[in-house]
Amino acid sequence: MASVADTGKGDARRDADHESFLTHKRFRYLWIALLVSIAFAVGYALIDVEPRHNGGTWYGYLLGTVGVLLILWLSLLGIRKRAMTEGRWSLKAWTSAHVYLGLALIIIGTLHTGFQLGWNVHTLAYALMMLVILSGIYGIIVYSRLPTPLSNNRNEMTRGQMVESLGALDRQLESAAQPLGREESDLVIAALDQDVFKVGLMSRLAGRIPNCRTSKALKRFEGYGDEEAIVKVRGLLERRKEQLGQVRRHMRYKALLEVWLFIHIPATIALIAALIAHVVSVFYYW
Repeated sequence: MASVADTGKGDARRDADHESFLTHKRFRYLWIALLVSIAFAVGYALIDVEPRHNGGTWYGYLLGTVGVLLILWLSLLGIRKRAMTEGRWSLKAWTSAHVYLGLALIIIGTLHTGFQLGWNVHTLAYALMMLVILSGIYGIIVYSRLPTPLSNNRNEMTRGQMVESLGALDRQLESAAQPLGREESDLVIAALDQDVFKVGLMSRLAGRIPNCRTSKALKRFEGYGDEEAIVKVRGLLERRKEQLGQVRRHMRYKALLEVWLFIHIPATIALIAALIAHVVSVFYYW
């Protein structure tokens, strides 16, 4: 029989499992990020440097060093995801720290510039840092909002099951179209020949296809009378349109969840390269 202590540990573990990385340990890393940001901002306001605050003062070097080390540490999250551990340095804790300390970089990086920006490699590094942060914010928003609509749209079906259901409808449509005339059969064949998954990024994100042949065929069949074969095909086309809507919504939600990575990761790599150029140029001209 489990002891009371073991039961308590189990309850605590289950609570931790259901805890969001954003609220991890009662927003521990949010408070750390706020304290760090406030401390550096107060230092920026109170410390007098000549001729004015910029990246070349001792305080600017301090901010820059902290910023570079923080960026390099934050970029290790992808590697960290491959190691599953619990406790203080669990993946959830690491992700929480990644989010909030990444946001703190807005303050640290901006203060490091001394609000002096220009057309140079230093500003390029700053712009890339902001692009990485903004794309990360987008990622947080979609990952916190889209999983529920994605799950509801699937209706307990996997992507493979959705495809199988669509394939079954296509076979029924192909069979039902056999007695039809040439014009009606061509409409059905054209709808079946259209590749559901061969769409561009913008169409995927929009969740619709500008030239959907199924919708076009259904609209044409509405004017073909009430013959038994026509009614049957029309009903199957309506079901296919609904099934296509589910598939396209699934593709849209997945695209919205994944598209930010095509910005976030390349921008991070470009940021590290720009940081190297930034640091080398600073020490070269020191």
